[in-house]
Amino acid sequence: MKTTRRIWVTGASNGLGLALVEGLLGQGHEVAASGRDSEALDALAARFGSQLLRLPWQLHEEQQAALASQQICHAWCSLDGLILNAATSDYLADDVADSELFEAIVTSNQLAGENCLANALPLLAQGKAAQVMGLFNRYSALQLYAPTQAAASWNNMPQWLREQRQALKAQGVELTVVGPQSLKAPVTPAQATPEAWTPQSAAEELLRRWPQREPELVLEAWDLSSLWPLMR
Repeated sequence: MKTTRRIWVTGASNGLGLALVEGLLGQGHEVAASGRDSEALDALAARFGSQLLRLPWQLHEEQQAALASQQICHAWCSLDGLILNAATSDYLADDVADSELFEAIVTSNQLAGENCLANALPLLAQGKAAQVMGLFNRYSALQLYAPTQAAASWNNMPQWLREQRQALKAQGVELTVVGPQSLKAPVTPAQATPEAWTPQSAAEELLRRWPQREPELVLEAWDLSSLWPLMR
């Protein structure tokens, strides 16, 4: 008998985040979705009813992330998975300058990631075979401030997330980091070439790999705007 899991997906209003929500719902799981209001999310809510829990999406604000986790706690009391769509542009200010765009994507996603993980961890600790998956693209995985130095938690979000692995494992929570291959610190000797991923095909592959609880997955995509549409 298939086990129903309860999973929180951030950046879920469009692209890969939305496709992951739809894929999880189609597999019979219960999903909490943090995403801007969208007709697509409204359609999923109408189709799946109480199986989909809509949550606040401004997760770069600590209060909103805390409110989202409180709603999960009230609805489910625990959480089996957290998918941090850390490449979303949901958190960008409307007036961000083009010259500041990439830095804003990185910094706003890191704030959201820190807030979500801190608030979700007590719920994940109560979950079944709990897992966190962080999704990055070549922009959100950028190393800021000191690109010539080694990646560290203060200048690179994927590295920050990796540094949470030990604390998560102590709570019985596994971590999977998904992103482009780093030339400075490759996570696999295999060469990964960009592919023409669609939101649906990428979501299908990630959900297929989810039960394997792999620590690192490489995702190279030709068209980032399809997987992560720019919201400004």
